[in-house]
Amino acid sequence: MTSPVEARRPPVRTGGRDHAVWFLVLPALIPILVLSVGPLLYGVLLSFTDAQSGRTAPTRWIGALNFRDLLHDTLFWESFRIGLVWAVGVTVPQFLLALGLALLLSQDLRLRWLARALAIVPWAMPEVVVGIMWRLVYNPDAGILNETLRDLGLGDGRDWLSGLATALPAVVVVGIWAGMPQTTVALLAGLQNTPRELHEAAAVDGAGAWRRFRAVTWPALRPVALSITALNLIWNFNSFALVYVLTSGGPGGKTRLPMLFAYEEAFRYGQFGYAAAMGCVMVAVVSVVLAVFLAGRLKGGQDA
Repeated sequence: MTSPVEARRPPVRTGGRDHAVWFLVLPALIPILVLSVGPLLYGVLLSFTDAQSGRTAPTRWIGALNFRDLLHDTLFWESFRIGLVWAVGVTVPQFLLALGLALLLSQDLRLRWLARALAIVPWAMPEVVVGIMWRLVYNPDAGILNETLRDLGLGDGRDWLSGLATALPAVVVVGIWAGMPQTTVALLAGLQNTPRELHEAAAVDGAGAWRRFRAVTWPALRPVALSITALNLIWNFNSFALVYVLTSGGPGGKTRLPMLFAYEEAFRYGQFGYAAAMGCVMVAVVSVVLAVFLAGRLKGGQDA
């Protein structure tokens, strides 16, 4: 039963509060709608047209013709395969190396502040600058890598970015180096939130370093690791500037990522509608793969 005191209370009205919340959210929501959702919807619309650069005839609606042609475009699907190899080949070593570095930087070391500052230097550098710097490192004539190999008597060096067998691995190394700092920072933040008392209790019980990591550190770090891995997969698959500066997709298309392929179709060959269809396919496939990945990891975390 309702008490007399509760009966005299005025009803709670949340309508005004909801309006106030939306008013506070709008400054952040409007840029997202204008700069992200709007271009995405325009790209989807463009993919169903024959839009081209420089044509005087009006753009026509052609339905799913671009997607039908895309299904039989072996060059695009080859670039898609290269993109998956690149994304996984960068993300997995990136995470493992960043995890080791974060564990090291979480220890009580001398000059730890300096080591942490140096660890994020690659993150502060623009991708174009990183690409130019690594092109100098890989230079076949005067690059530091080939000079070091010659000094060690390991050969006369090679053209790393122009070789069919070495171009993609060389670019993957650069991607790992350039993207490791943000992963390290995220994991280090997760490690700082792990209660020290749990580690001390596990150490008192006789648990070694590996057992403490499995029983204490990793369960606390798993949500952060899941989030940063998923984001890295998206960022790496959508890479453009770094690979464009290093190889421009060469040699022979061995490093032509899907974003590079779409860029060439749009701005080199003027096929805007076809390039937009590529973008839609990339967004759809990555979303499905990412959803399966996240569902599996979250289910695994609940079972654990």
